[in-house]
Amino acid sequence: MPSPLAHDDPPGLGPYRLIARLGSGGMGTVYLGRSPGGRTLALKTMHARIATETAFRTRFRLESDAARVIGGRYGAQVVDADPLAETPWMATEYVLGPPLDEAVELAGPLPEASVRALGAALCGALGQLHHSDVVHRDLKPSNIMVTAHGPKVIDFGIARALGDVRLTHTGAAVGTPAFMSPEQATGEEHTPAGDVFALAGVLVFAATGHGPFGDGRPADLLYRVRYGEPDLTGTPAALVPILSRCLAKDSAERPTTAELSSQLHDGSGEFADHLPAAVLAEIGRRASEVWQIVPQRLPAPADQPPTVPSADAPTASGLSRRGLLMAGAGSVLGVAGAGAGVWAWLGRSEPGTGPAGPYKKPTPGPSVSALKREKLDSVWQIQSGGPSEDQSPEVPFVAGDLAILVAGAEARGIDPKSGDSKWPPISLWTDDSWQVVSDGKRVYQNVRVEERAEGSAFPKSVSWFIARVDLATGKAGKHLAAVSDAQHGGLNARLLAVAGDTLYMAISHGKVKGYDRLLPWSVTAVDLTTGRRPWNDPLPFHPAKSHRHHFLAAKAAGNRLLLLQEMNDGKVRVVARDIRTGKVAWEKPWDGVKPADVHHPLTADGKHLYLGTGRLRALRLSDGGQAWESAAGKSYGPPVLKDGVVYAVEKGLGLVGADAGSGKPRWTEKGGDGAQASLTSRPVIGSRYAYTYSESAGALRAIGLASRTTDHLYKANGNRFTAHEQSKMIIASGEHFLAGFPLQ
Repeated sequence: MPSPLAHDDPPGLGPYRLIARLGSGGMGTVYLGRSPGGRTLALKTMHARIATETAFRTRFRLESDAARVIGGRYGAQVVDADPLAETPWMATEYVLGPPLDEAVELAGPLPEASVRALGAALCGALGQLHHSDVVHRDLKPSNIMVTAHGPKVIDFGIARALGDVRLTHTGAAVGTPAFMSPEQATGEEHTPAGDVFALAGVLVFAATGHGPFGDGRPADLLYRVRYGEPDLTGTPAALVPILSRCLAKDSAERPTTAELSSQLHDGSGEFADHLPAAVLAEIGRRASEVWQIVPQRLPAPADQPPTVPSADAPTASGLSRRGLLMAGAGSVLGVAGAGAGVWAWLGRSEPGTGPAGPYKKPTPGPSVSALKREKLDSVWQIQSGGPSEDQSPEVPFVAGDLAILVAGAEARGIDPKSGDSKWPPISLWTDDSWQVVSDGKRVYQNVRVEERAEGSAFPKSVSWFIARVDLATGKAGKHLAAVSDAQHGGLNARLLAVAGDTLYMAISHGKVKGYDRLLPWSVTAVDLTTGRRPWNDPLPFHPAKSHRHHFLAAKAAGNRLLLLQEMNDGKVRVVARDIRTGKVAWEKPWDGVKPADVHHPLTADGKHLYLGTGRLRALRLSDGGQAWESAAGKSYGPPVLKDGVVYAVEKGLGLVGADAGSGKPRWTEKGGDGAQASLTSRPVIGSRYAYTYSESAGALRAIGLASRTTDHLYKANGNRFTAHEQSKMIIASGEHFLAGFPLQ
């Protein structure tokens, strides 16, 4: 959704006044704007740092040319553009409707009638491009906006005239792996038949909620696209033969857009008649919402003068700079609902481009407004893309004097005191935070190494190795151990935990499959001093069409490797392995919990594993037996351990502490404010204060360990709070931001 303008954003572009930001990514920024006559538009501009490069300017001009070719019927109509300006810009209509992937997420897989109407309309859009000798080359669900009058194809950043290779290196694969054609995946020329292949993938997604070649690492996707059979599970039977022909590996066997259109739909009725009610309601909501946006601008940092006249874009009153940043946390990077190619052009996998909620000033809850204490804000805040759904629960990692943030396909070393990046981001091969692990002092990375034949753009072989990250530079050091080899495979691997000189990981074996869980997996230990594997123990193999990780959390404690394992039926088991042999020492079900509810760092010492999210209890590491448990009828959030006391939020009461050995009560919050404390965020314990988060109040509460009452409030937002004791800071993380608060 739209968010406030930055302090240094221009007041306008050409004759158009800027109202809000729709998003910002690696290539540039997209704004919501209005014409002198009051028309709402999307305005796209390039970052100044790349606007001086001829290649990027040429891409920008070609994109606006391709958008003009498709026109307003099948795309976002180009209203105006100045590719020769000092900072090139383009103004298009603001498309009122969600991207196709959001529509499917909202309403579920579309009915057959909707898919047929959608496909026929997209055939018309591609046909218009192809008749002008232009190919799109990146057709995917996020590049298709669903409106009441029909779909609109957007993002022509890599569209190209047929035969034009000036901006593409020969042999390079350009596009989105999940929806590439086989010829595109090998770097060959992408013809109209390649767009038909991508269109079929889009229609499979619309009908089933998944692409024909699954998801996962780019290399795996490219392999499946080239050699694997498409997964049409869930596709309406009448569409299977039609889409199968479109997905033929041989481009000559695919139909033209005209042939495909005639097989999909007869053209009768209005497009809106074929859409589910939920999608129509979303289109209406967005159409109404755009007129309710109030222009706002974030103030300049305290040490910088404002660069834009405040009259052009007034700032919100009543909030400090830090307060305003926190109020906008999770919304500064809003992109959802932006038409004219905003979502896809910025790129979902780039840090800082994910969707977020509308910009709102938080209001305090009942008990917060009654407090007469000083209210504080964050010391710093930075914008960042959020980790993936199956992220490691340890993110952000604590490592020496740094906090390590893994978001998108990058890892960053952050100074906890200032929020500054200490070195350039580490590039990861995949959007998976399990590719990095820390023991609190050192960081290890799963490093990808490619071997290529001379002159080839496609790797001949790929291997992975464990390397220690230099915390001073962010660079990976020497290869300590092989992840993939002839014996153990290593198509996929996830780093679970590290203790001393031993690293524990989950590793897959076998050939490429459509889903991660169709692969055999094992848990293995790696000696980082010798590179050898003391043990390798297979996981029970149960086929499942899912990419969900096997593990929700992992920790090495005492002589056990503790794991929370998500089973194929969605249930959770606690598994303890002997760190010397890898064999399962004990395991037991965690009844009554959902995987998302227990996706937190594990809390354990040398004797016990402590579990909350329900009753608070301690399990013996030796045999899994229950050492102690809270009274029946009480419910708790996830626990933390500090100085022999287990702390957790008790529902309806607030923060409590129990003796780690016996479970006897040691500490109880007073004052009644704890009733608002979140049961989903772990508390943080300092030397003077304990900290819990109140989601309803939007506040982090500092509770005096001596007074046992709330002493300070921090206007805050986030779902994860991590103590960095060395810097005496709390790292708050949300889907699109990282912030720092004092830890005392």
